[in-house]
Amino acid sequence: MAADLGAPDVDPGTDTVDIALRTPDRPQPFAELGMKEDEYRRVREILGRRPTSAELAIYSVMWSEHCSYKSSKVHLRQFGEKAPKTDALLVGMGENAGVVDIGQGWAVTFKVESHNHPSYVEPYQGAATGVGGIVRDIMSMGARPIAVMDSLRFGPADAPDTQRVLPGVVAGVGGYGNSLGLPNIGGETVFDACYAQNPLVNALCVGVLKHDEIKRATAPGPGNRVILFGATTGPDGIGGASVLASATFDDESQAKRPAVQVGDPFLEKILIECCLELFQEDLVVGIQDLGAAGVSCATTELAAAGTGGMDVRLDTVPLRDETLLPEEILMSESQERMMAVVEPAKVDRFLEICARWEIPATVIGEVTDTGRLVMTWHGETIVDIPPGTAADEGPVYERPIAPPADLGTLQSDTPGRLTRPSTGDELRRTVLWLAGSPNLASKTWITSQYDRYVLGNTVQAMPENAGVVRIDPDSGLGVALSLDGNGRYTRLDPYSGAQLALSEAYRNVAATGARPLAVTNCLNFGSPEDPGVMWQFAQATEGLADACQYLGVPVTGGNVSFYNQTGTTPINPTPVIGVLGVHDDVRNRVNMSFTSDGATIALLGETREEFGGSEWAHVVYGHLGGLPPKVDLAAERALASVLIQAGREGLLTAAHDLSDGGLSQALVESCLRGGLGAKVALPGDPFVALFSESVARAVVTIRPGGESRVAALCEQAGVPVTQLGVAGGDSLQVASWTPEGDQELFSVPLAELRETHERMLPSYAD
Repeated sequence: MAADLGAPDVDPGTDTVDIALRTPDRPQPFAELGMKEDEYRRVREILGRRPTSAELAIYSVMWSEHCSYKSSKVHLRQFGEKAPKTDALLVGMGENAGVVDIGQGWAVTFKVESHNHPSYVEPYQGAATGVGGIVRDIMSMGARPIAVMDSLRFGPADAPDTQRVLPGVVAGVGGYGNSLGLPNIGGETVFDACYAQNPLVNALCVGVLKHDEIKRATAPGPGNRVILFGATTGPDGIGGASVLASATFDDESQAKRPAVQVGDPFLEKILIECCLELFQEDLVVGIQDLGAAGVSCATTELAAAGTGGMDVRLDTVPLRDETLLPEEILMSESQERMMAVVEPAKVDRFLEICARWEIPATVIGEVTDTGRLVMTWHGETIVDIPPGTAADEGPVYERPIAPPADLGTLQSDTPGRLTRPSTGDELRRTVLWLAGSPNLASKTWITSQYDRYVLGNTVQAMPENAGVVRIDPDSGLGVALSLDGNGRYTRLDPYSGAQLALSEAYRNVAATGARPLAVTNCLNFGSPEDPGVMWQFAQATEGLADACQYLGVPVTGGNVSFYNQTGTTPINPTPVIGVLGVHDDVRNRVNMSFTSDGATIALLGETREEFGGSEWAHVVYGHLGGLPPKVDLAAERALASVLIQAGREGLLTAAHDLSDGGLSQALVESCLRGGLGAKVALPGDPFVALFSESVARAVVTIRPGGESRVAALCEQAGVPVTQLGVAGGDSLQVASWTPEGDQELFSVPLAELRETHERMLPSYAD
């Protein structure tokens, strides 16, 4: 039976902290709230007494895995320790989101976070509030949100559970983002049995601001007022993100207090405009969004990062359910709420602007220099703690690590034992099989539910290599963003798998002609109490940190999501990596579409026989084994330099990175995207040439007359270049090089390719 945290410590009218001092032996439900016994003892040592129920609520949510990063912190530190030196980084890890300089006085802030478990419980609201939460992170940096992206993963496409979850998640992502008027410019949707009953819903937002407009989550200046504004506080989402809700209430009240937050995108849209006006008039000295842990998180983090103290009158928090107890108010994760620190002389103007936007705003406290966070409830002190102990000084674990017991067996089961297609007909069937498979098929059914062009600054959006958004209409300054991951690769080799996710996102951004600048990440793993999972996490974070250092792209922030598993079986370790790049002029961007009849098609990069974790092995045989493609960061950097320079010089009419499905899938997508066929001849083994997933490769079409210049750029950078054929016609024609000349292997009409590529998700959705 759940512990009753909501029971009052004492009779009304009695000071609860005083009673806590005088009743040290009264039992408390710390275990039901997710706290270990030693963590609870440490809280008592910090306070020198038994915590009140309200204090226990604060420490429980703030020391949860989600909020404190207690199992991941020791590994995440290397992102800072190994961060490459760059003048572009204006705000790094530790704030709500990172901020980077993109030139001309402009800066962008971007971040990706997870809302996995809520999206399984209640798909629509879980996904919708995931979008809302990441947008508020961007708002809290002082920026205007300009675009969102999403990375989604589900169980098998034909599984009943996927049919329940996927439509709701997609509708939630689209419903919230569309209502905010933010374009959804890209992402990915992946199906794999390991995500059954544990979907991954990772949402990214990017915002724009000037250098002098950056805001921070801090509460400086004793006497400054603390203002809670936005939606009223209700019972929804109590302990939701910190996975605490069900341990807090009895069975009857649990049914009435949903753990998943309920969003109101129209209120958030108004809140965005209200915040921007408040920022423009310089009315805010510190600001924090209310996401996971709600009021508990906002007050402790603001106070800890400021002058050290805060007095809060908790009974002044506007409620939409007057029966809420103090502990519930502290743990509620109701959406569309912000907390600001405002100078006394500016409070009236702050409230006036909020009223004009019809945003509820209430002064609930003030900043102090006492070093204590003190909260009262109808005159009684219910919280009196050092805020840093909750916000910054939670437990830090160095969990046991050991490779998963089955890793050796998995790696030794190479795809070399699988029968490969050899004849032209077999190769043709395999191309179509992959093109119509769940992971590689068209995602138009999903992306058509998202508004990709609202606000008028979207230059490219899915299914392009990366989303591209214009920042400055006069100069054409803009940014490109890609969000990528591959759980199969990371399962086979977590160190390399994380680097492969980074290199794909890096390559996608460069393929548009943008210069990769910075990284955000969402690290989705199983239980940290499993040594095998923690070994995967340690390896992946080390690999990502090393690769970012080598490529010169710092990690600006992100999110860790643990306990992603079904029963005792964890998901494939899935680091999702976002890379942001800069376009000096988006008019020079390159897309993936074959549209120039007669243009030379060339392959940049080296192809090796690499099929471990490949889409071919996964789709055709359901096989996972061997090692993933070899990481080659030097080759990635060299390829990027060629793509960027060729884009600037206008030498390319199309560029598409090679990743899942290899050259075969890249040709299919570029032909269908542009409505133009291709005639290519493959060197070496046609199977390897078509389906290998070797890294640092791209297929391009070269503007007539630009072939020699592209060849010179490749030679200068040390990038192999192979001329494959020409664009044109209404079919994909594939031949093989032989000493006697090109030998035709197969041909597929574009109409057949399109029907195969586009039928899977619509038929599944119906």
